[in-house]
Amino acid sequence: MTQSEEDALKVIQQKPEGVLQSDLWKILEVDSRKCSRIVKKLLDSGMIERIEFRKDGIKTFILKAQRRPVDPGQLLAGEELIPCIACDLECDVVECAKLLDWMYQLAICDAGE
Repeated sequence: MTQSEEDALKVIQQKPEGVLQSDLWKILEVDSRKCSRIVKKLLDSGMIERIEFRKDGIKTFILKAQRRPVDPGQLLAGEELIPCIACDLECDVVECAKLLDWMYQLAICDAGE
């Protein structure tokens, strides 16, 4: 994936409601032709979806990131599930003791492989 494609994907992923293709090229500061090529590559790879949209009577497209299934292995540290899934505490993830312990266990498991 090129840097331009990565940049475009990041912009699209940051907006769950989608980004207008006619706005994306302005955000990326590229011309509309280059933006079209970037969008085509992201579409072909299955990273985004494109939905037809009319803005002020002009046809454009809304670009949305495809939802990807989560790899269950990323939720486990050994046999232990990430604590945030069932946690109802409103904490700062940087200071969350449960999460820090889980990450420590994950590091130990990875180091042992």
